[in-house]
Amino acid sequence: MRYARHISLSEVGEAGQQKLLDAKVLIIGAGGLGCPALQYLVAAGVGTIGIVDGDTVDETNLQRQVLFTTNDIGRSKALVSKEKLNQLNPDVTIQIYQAFLTANNALEIIREYDLIIDGTDNFATRYLVNDVCVKLNKPFVYGAIHKFEGQVSVFNWNSGPTYRCLFPEPPTADQIPNCAEAGVLGVLPGVIGTLQATEAMKVILGIGEPLSGKLKMVNLLTNSEQVISFSRNEQQVEKATQMDLANSYTAASCSSENEVDVEQFQAWLETGKDINILDVREVYETPKLEVDVISIQLGEIPSRFKELPTDKPLIVVCQKGIRSLRAIEFLRENNFQNQLINLKGGMAAFHQQAIQHE
Repeated sequence: MRYARHISLSEVGEAGQQKLLDAKVLIIGAGGLGCPALQYLVAAGVGTIGIVDGDTVDETNLQRQVLFTTNDIGRSKALVSKEKLNQLNPDVTIQIYQAFLTANNALEIIREYDLIIDGTDNFATRYLVNDVCVKLNKPFVYGAIHKFEGQVSVFNWNSGPTYRCLFPEPPTADQIPNCAEAGVLGVLPGVIGTLQATEAMKVILGIGEPLSGKLKMVNLLTNSEQVISFSRNEQQVEKATQMDLANSYTAASCSSENEVDVEQFQAWLETGKDINILDVREVYETPKLEVDVISIQLGEIPSRFKELPTDKPLIVVCQKGIRSLRAIEFLRENNFQNQLINLKGGMAAFHQQAIQHE
């Protein structure tokens, strides 16, 4: 009875519903895109769902990440998602990975699934997902959002084009948009995430025309849609297969020569290491560090960077370790005379590490 409306579709039927029940789908990122994709795929009866997310629920998420409520603030997104999705459909097996996808764990996690949905918000992870999917011959459904606009495509399906075929080179740091700075209309990720779920189901069922070799672009402000076509580039496919997973991926495709991981950063704080800390996040972003920090939003760095002290190494932090890299790049380009160190993974990773140690 649960799947009766599917079974009544001639394109699905009992055989198609069984395909969904047998399928294993991995969603990377339980955020704006991941939440609607998860809800619809679980409701549809996709038998095994994997969720990769090392982040916790923040109050700023609630405007668009509709799987979460106020009571979930501070809790693991992956764990909260599993709890609520189990209530939606207890028939579905949900496996969670309370970690961010990295070059160290991507192969191990992705190889267990038939299809991957990319719900991430940074370019480094998208290239990592692409290259691992190419190595393992897994299709993945891409989605991206910015302000009022979104994109959807299907990569590496039936020997079709890959993400690198469409976007051969990562953008430079100053070209990378950020939701905290630019904003995003709350319903937009719902639209794009639902389209991603639709494409995943079409691939699993073998029906319709998946967006392989096509990029669908939607603008909710102008009510416009556009679909562009692109082809497989064997050089880019070969590049993906040859990528060294251990050394080829950085937080924004612009690496910092000096980075500190969250464990070392915590140790520095506990031992009182002689450092200055620059937080380039927006004022509303949490969690906050319980030590003295210099708070200058990324957009204000060009006009205020001369205020920064140069007497100690400067640790630059943001939410995910992306804006901090952009700040470091700007400071270096403007000959800032100090040692600059990026907090790898940002405050989200730092907070998650603190939770795991409690």
